[in-house]
Amino acid sequence: MPALRAPHHLKFKRGFSEDLRVVSSSLTENDYHHVADATMEVMAEKLEAYVEESDVDGGDVEYSQGVLTVKLGPKGTFVVNKQTPNRQIWLSSPVSGPFRFDYEGGRWRYSRDHRDLLLLLQEEIGGLVGRPLQLE
Repeated sequence: MPALRAPHHLKFKRGFSEDLRVVSSSLTENDYHHVADATMEVMAEKLEAYVEESDVDGGDVEYSQGVLTVKLGPKGTFVVNKQTPNRQIWLSSPVSGPFRFDYEGGRWRYSRDHRDLLLLLQEEIGGLVGRPLQLE
């Protein structure tokens, strides 16, 4: 999935590398919903096709009201959900635990180590299923 472009009226902050990036805390609620919903919908579509094509035993993907649940049978369940008050997307992973992602520079990134939401899901789900996953 290409980086989503932020609307022109968003506030920007200078990062350590001197690049300008959108910070999710500066997103208006409407802008947050636009970016987060687009991300969640693309992930839901791609993960649904992936789980079905991979014939995961007990596999299922559900997306409703800002919550994406990816069940991989005995391998575990991933839950990705919107957190509107914080302007974040949260992930609960059976592999690496909980994460809170902020929207920065067109990507959802974990603030502590700048891990990317889509890349983390690709690595962990693909690793559990044993088949490459492409969410971008």
